[in-house]
Amino acid sequence: MGGQMAFEGLRYRPLTPAAAPRDIPEETESPEPAIAQAPVAEPSRSPASPAGAARKPSSSKPTPRVARAPAKKPAAPARSEGTLSARDTVLATARSLVGQSKVTVKGRPYSADCTGLVEAAYASAGISLRGTSKPGDNGVTAIYRHAQAHGRVYTRGQPAPGDIVFFRETYDQNRDGRRNDGLTHVGLVDKVAADGTVTVIHRVKRGVVRYRMNLAQPRVAKDARSGQVINDTLRAPSSGHSFALTGQLFAAYATVLPAPAPVAVASR
Repeated sequence: MGGQMAFEGLRYRPLTPAAAPRDIPEETESPEPAIAQAPVAEPSRSPASPAGAARKPSSSKPTPRVARAPAKKPAAPARSEGTLSARDTVLATARSLVGQSKVTVKGRPYSADCTGLVEAAYASAGISLRGTSKPGDNGVTAIYRHAQAHGRVYTRGQPAPGDIVFFRETYDQNRDGRRNDGLTHVGLVDKVAADGTVTVIHRVKRGVVRYRMNLAQPRVAKDARSGQVINDTLRAPSSGHSFALTGQLFAAYATVLPAPAPVAVASR
């Protein structure tokens, strides 16, 4: 889990207030700047002729004004068939690792903890999650800070497959018998069911697995009617700590990927 260091030189300390989950305002698109056009010069008028003087007809015809075509926006580069988007690549890599006891992608081994899985999945799409940590951060908090700086952290709404999900207090990381460890675990959103249950791909002691989480019923392990598991046990009982479900230990979602393309709905 997140207790083992994901990044070299990162030493754990309790989560600082700056890294605590908080909503980040949505960015609004700014309107396109208007293109200023030079004013059209009016034709100069000759001095008024003396009274009674005949005016000569003008032989010159007015120059027709040519309409300016609107500037074309650069077309988005076409994606060749068979090329995956960054989000699809992250998902494909994470899904391919389910059931594996070790995380190795393209011949490179990653740390044997939860952060190693997330880092490997994003690295396969050319995305690094390093570079924004502060002294004392553990690997999970370092990824959280990166998402704050380069993406969006959120706690409401439905996540998109490929987004990151953070958990807190999954175990007593600093071994002081108190719940003051902050962010201690991280995974990836695999899919979201119609009832809101989120399937999370993450790495635990035995390897890469899938867990379920339902934030609408965070304290319920199984749905009463269907009998389906909607929240898996994420924290095992130990001295000073009772067991806890995924929904109870949820901290935040984060995204550093482009928004997924909308799914076309067939007209009836």
